Amino acid sequence: MDRRLTPFNGRVAHVSLRGQVDAEEFVEGEIEQVIDAPFLHDKPQGKRDRQLLWGDQVRVLDAKPDWSFVQSLKDGYVGYMCYSLVPPQTLTHRVTQRSTWAYREPDFKTPAAGVMHFESKVCVTGAQGQWAEISVPETLVRPAQTWFVPAAHLAPIGQYSSDPVGVAEKFLGTPYVWAGNTGFGIDCSGLVQAALLACAIPCPGDSDMQEAELGETLPPNTPAQRGDLFFWRGHVAMAVDADTLIHANAFHMAVAYEPINKAIARIQAQGDGPVTRHARLT
Repeated sequence: MDRRLTPFNGRVAHVSLRGQVDAEEFVEGEIEQVIDAPFLHDKPQGKRDRQLLWGDQVRVLDAKPDWSFVQSLKDGYVGYMCYSLVPPQTLTHRVTQRSTWAYREPDFKTPAAGVMHFESKVCVTGAQGQWAEISVPETLVRPAQTWFVPAAHLAPIGQYSSDPVGVAEKFLGTPYVWAGNTGFGIDCSGLVQAALLACAIPCPGDSDMQEAELGETLPPNTPAQRGDLFFWRGHVAMAVDADTLIHANAFHMAVAYEPINKAIARIQAQGDGPVTRHARLT
């Protein structure tokens, strides 16, 4: 079983694994909501695996004072997080910009209260002019609050984009960050996941999972079309057109365009092998 997708930490397991793993305790877990944008780690104080977004829901399977072992409901990814969780809200809107700042007053000249990233989910409770009023739940470190974000940076949940490449292009220039999923930093699979989920296309979190699950495999040398996915060992990129890719990559240390042939030759030359799959979303 893939430990990234298996809700079992050696002590506690989800009830669905009864009879499959030897756990001290089997639990249903509690559904909670993420605040901020915490990373999931492979173990407490371990390496980063993926990143969650404001409003994501998780199933808490094992809670300790400093860490919780959770499973993300949007893609099944499991790991340890150390940020506060709150009871689920009724979420109404999603962030449509790469990142947006929130304020305690409907005034961009006042001190910022926080920041939210693309596909973060929020509870809008009202409006003041060009500002949307959002409800911020109480956490261990702050009371319940009302924040304000630009209404133009939000769209109703259920109102999806139609062009994954156009979504990916929102992130051009974003720094490359291993396991990142936000406008402050993103990696190759995080970029693809953000693009597809925004278009209501289910997508797992890591590039090997994406290679195994997404699209229809095309024969070698098939001309690329907009939205095609190219996979290498440990990497994924998306075709913008027949000649160009967009990808978050450690060569540019950013989300960047790159000619397809140049990327294929460069990645081969640096020792990461040939394209392992060319897939078309259906």
